[in-house]
Amino acid sequence: MKTIKITQIFTMLVAVALLVACVQDDDFSVPELDNEVTGIDGQLVALSSIAGLVAQEGGPITFETPGQYVEGYVISSDEAGNFFEEFIIQDSPENPTTAIRVLIDVNPLFTTYEFGRKVFIRLDRLTAGESNGVLTMSLLGVNNEAVKIPATLQDEIIVRSSEVAEIVPVEVSISDFSEDLENIYIRLVDMQFIKEEVVDQSLTYAAEELDQFDGERTLFSCATGQTAIFSTSTFADFKALSLPAGRGTIDGILTRNFFGDTFNVVVNDPSSIDFSQEDRCDPVEIDCGVASSAGATVLFEDFFETQSTNQPISGNGWTNFQQEGTETWEAFSSTGQNASLGISARVGSFMSGDASTIAWLVTPQLDLDAQDGETLQFMTSNSFSDGSTLELLFSSDWDGVPENIPSATWDAIPAGIIVDDADFFGDWIDSGIVDLSCIEGSGYIAFRYIGSGTGDFDGTYELDEIQINAQ
Repeated sequence: MKTIKITQIFTMLVAVALLVACVQDDDFSVPELDNEVTGIDGQLVALSSIAGLVAQEGGPITFETPGQYVEGYVISSDEAGNFFEEFIIQDSPENPTTAIRVLIDVNPLFTTYEFGRKVFIRLDRLTAGESNGVLTMSLLGVNNEAVKIPATLQDEIIVRSSEVAEIVPVEVSISDFSEDLENIYIRLVDMQFIKEEVVDQSLTYAAEELDQFDGERTLFSCATGQTAIFSTSTFADFKALSLPAGRGTIDGILTRNFFGDTFNVVVNDPSSIDFSQEDRCDPVEIDCGVASSAGATVLFEDFFETQSTNQPISGNGWTNFQQEGTETWEAFSSTGQNASLGISARVGSFMSGDASTIAWLVTPQLDLDAQDGETLQFMTSNSFSDGSTLELLFSSDWDGVPENIPSATWDAIPAGIIVDDADFFGDWIDSGIVDLSCIEGSGYIAFRYIGSGTGDFDGTYELDEIQINAQ
């Protein structure tokens, strides 16, 4: 009897010791495979074929044929909490063409499907379709909604290969963002967070008072001046860290926001961001503020009523310059919800096919020393501007030659209000009375449009009722 009790006590002590060792070990090491898995006994279906079928069907498709699999390489990680009960695979570790999000009711996932791990996913009973704006694989709910694969089916549906590949990010620019790059592991170079978020104040990744579910910050391209949304979950371990204030490279996944209408860049953790360069590329600003009133002396004005519709803006001292692409500022007249103000100026890149569209409309030269109290007023509207931008700029060193516009120094005038994509597309937005009185010497005011022919950057802006006054 004593022998039995001693044996039981010893067994309990060993069990407790093992339990304590397990509790203290929080490294969550990836389990070893019992056997080397390099292939799968079944028919492989290309990820690109799945994407093509979904596009062709115009909605979700459910696989019913047994023995079919898709293979891919894991590019997401939930180790830092920025992904939850989902992982993303792309069809190749380098130069991928297609990627898909997989919803599964398992957490954590990085302990089994770590970054670079090749996996095989059995297709029968699964559904592929668009969810939150991106290609997604899941089960199909009773209301045709995406439902996570239950944990009980994890090992039956997902086979972990023994291969762990080095993932090479696809280097792109913001203007390249398109459906073809959704869910892909990308690299953006020469980037920084905007000045308002890291210089004027020091924002965290996602721990501000207004951050709900996700914290959205703005990335700025030093090369093109374009911006993109950077998103972090409010459940991420690093949410309370301050954004890096430097400049450099960011590797992440191109996805969309919850509503599926805006591209987002998401990282697995902050180590994917190398903003170690200290020389920021913030645009120089000329900010005289807003004036209380405009003077009675008119220095320059144009309501575009003498322009010929559907023709490039010309005359009255304007310089209408195409820096890149095929689109230019033109006159238009329209009625209805998106009505013009009589005849107005318009620029956009919809259906242009342009890889990049940069169009300038520049005023004649202004002598800002010849009088006092100069102000600027204008009206803007848009037709779904999307990711395209319209900027208000000033240059004192442009020589008047159109081809030299890109090489001149152009400073931003932040006080002028320009219509936002969130504004109703039929509304005309007043710029306010922009004070120019702090500017010395002579120079030019420009309206610069940046967009492209891709669907998320092909917006249109309208401009009218430009007035430059003095006391």
